[in-house]
Amino acid sequence: MIDPLAPGAPVLIAGARVTGRAVLAALTGYGATPTLCDDDPAMLAPYAETGVLTVDPATAINQIADYALVVTSPGFQPTTPVLAAAVAAGVPIWGDVELAWRLDAAGHYGPPRRWLVVTGTNGKTTTTSMLHDMLIAGGLRSLLCGNIGDPILDVLGQPADVLAVELSSFQLYWAPSLLPEAGAVLNIAEDHLDWHHTMADYTAAKARVLTGRVAVVGLDDTRAAALRDTAPAPVRVGFRLGEPAPGELGVRDGRLVDRAFAEDLPLLPATSIPVPGPVGVLDALAAAALARAVDVPADAIARAVAAFRPGRHRSEVIAVADGVTYVDDSKATNPHAAEASVLAYERVVWLAGGLLKGASVDAEVARIAPRLVAAVLFGRDRAEVAEALSRHAPDVPVVQVVTGEDIEMHATGVVSVADVTQVDNAEAAIGTRVMTAAVAAARDMAKPGDTVLLAPAGASFDQFTGYGARGDAFAAAVRAAVR
Repeated sequence: MIDPLAPGAPVLIAGARVTGRAVLAALTGYGATPTLCDDDPAMLAPYAETGVLTVDPATAINQIADYALVVTSPGFQPTTPVLAAAVAAGVPIWGDVELAWRLDAAGHYGPPRRWLVVTGTNGKTTTTSMLHDMLIAGGLRSLLCGNIGDPILDVLGQPADVLAVELSSFQLYWAPSLLPEAGAVLNIAEDHLDWHHTMADYTAAKARVLTGRVAVVGLDDTRAAALRDTAPAPVRVGFRLGEPAPGELGVRDGRLVDRAFAEDLPLLPATSIPVPGPVGVLDALAAAALARAVDVPADAIARAVAAFRPGRHRSEVIAVADGVTYVDDSKATNPHAAEASVLAYERVVWLAGGLLKGASVDAEVARIAPRLVAAVLFGRDRAEVAEALSRHAPDVPVVQVVTGEDIEMHATGVVSVADVTQVDNAEAAIGTRVMTAAVAAARDMAKPGDTVLLAPAGASFDQFTGYGARGDAFAAAVRAAVR
């Protein structure tokens, strides 16, 4: 069999979007012979015009045995016809992360970097961003990449000592040989079961970050904690909100403490963490564990956390008006993330809905019910959220924002329905109109001291182009409503 990384090796790239572009550039620079495949001819046309070899999926399937390797975009499932054909023909399949790992480890970009990898159902982006800031504060050259910011392949040409890498379960599934310097599993809850199908498969993908020198797991999360004893890493570390035991990071007397990489090292006061609620403390503990794994000193960790600012659409305060705080946490795209978001506030008017991706929302609704004063639901799977609210929070007023065609299709427990067709500016995009109606309903139900919180618990692609667009629509609707 041809070495997939040998000069001139024929490689099929599955997917011509952002990941495919990064893979194409890396393979071309390495001397491979790449061919780009996509089911959208419009995506292939610009590449073909510049001389890149392109092929449609049917042709790729017929010729699959001619390739030494398939590099896939991470969102493609193993059942995707081109990938299934590769498996049947014995052609190896890598994701872009696997390719980046192998090229870096082989010294293609100079001395290999130390990879610090973060995964989990909730908190990945905040933790990875915080880690990056800690590394910089500690004097290390760090690059922020992966599922956050730039693809890893796009940054490997830049000088760096370490990579702060956020990885999704999809990316990890297609990265079987990854061995990071340190990796953290923050938590594991139902998400992406439409892709992985079982919790066991989803968990196994997440656990791939625990195969390097240091494995870090969240001990307050049952599924993540269970991975500590089975992780192949020689150094296994946990973090928790409570008092840390030896080998752990935790909280004592209001301060984060490291008892894993030091005997008993205070790191920083919990009150200095700018992310609200217990989730902010957990994210800081996880980031600190990874930073300590590469010897970042405590004072640098404390400075980085004090100066840290969460990214857009993550617990972002949009406005405070008439005693009501409006918060955009559109990045809470699964029930576990939404639960953590709601629990950071005392009284919440909850805006939720979208695509649940096969996840149940029932247990999370039961746990957040005491914090809810009202709920406004939207999107394709809003009925599932409404049904959970009717079981666990029957006294909480619920409004469903619906479009004209499904105005009659509302669930048990709904006390009011807002028809989006009644919103002014009927020519606006559906997402804009939905969020305008949702904010109007929430404002009517909120009282001084309440938080109107967009923490959807679902993906956004039913009515928006992404969680960012959803958050922007919420912010615009809030500003228009309170001005």
